[in-house]
Amino acid sequence: MKIILETERLYLRELESGDYASLCRMLKDPEVMYAYEHAFDDDEAHMWLEKQIRRYREDGFGLWAVILKRSGELIGQCGLTYQDCNGRRVVEVGYLFIKEFWHKGYATEAAAACKNYAFDVVGADEVCSIIRENNTPSRNVAERNGMLVTDTLTKYYYGTVMPHLVYSVKKRD
Repeated sequence: MKIILETERLYLRELESGDYASLCRMLKDPEVMYAYEHAFDDDEAHMWLEKQIRRYREDGFGLWAVILKRSGELIGQCGLTYQDCNGRRVVEVGYLFIKEFWHKGYATEAAAACKNYAFDVVGADEVCSIIRENNTPSRNVAERNGMLVTDTLTKYYYGTVMPHLVYSVKKRD
């Protein structure tokens, strides 16, 4: 097990093929995936996991498994990915958690650790979170992570037009 980060209550580690069932608790849950307007099927969930593993190899980071220290349970995923933001390649902090672990501060705790990792280890000068306008809980996490809305963009996913807000924070010297 390759632990990337540790916080007070969490470990973040690389996802592994054995995490598929836990990932499906998020990716196949329509309530968790409401910002995507689409719960994943088996093939999409497998592709999601394979994409993260490829990101570790190619980029040195990706979305990591969030493990609750007290139980060893995988409760979500949080990490860094490269994203296109209106023609700019940015480092994004992304997060997604199993519904029963919402509203406990885990997303904020993990996202803050990932932001610091982006600045201190990856060497990013700016970190973003690109969030659907109607995703108030994720917007709240970004704001608690010191981010402000700096731009907007529109994504097209499964034929749906999805306005997004771009939250960002710059590294302080």
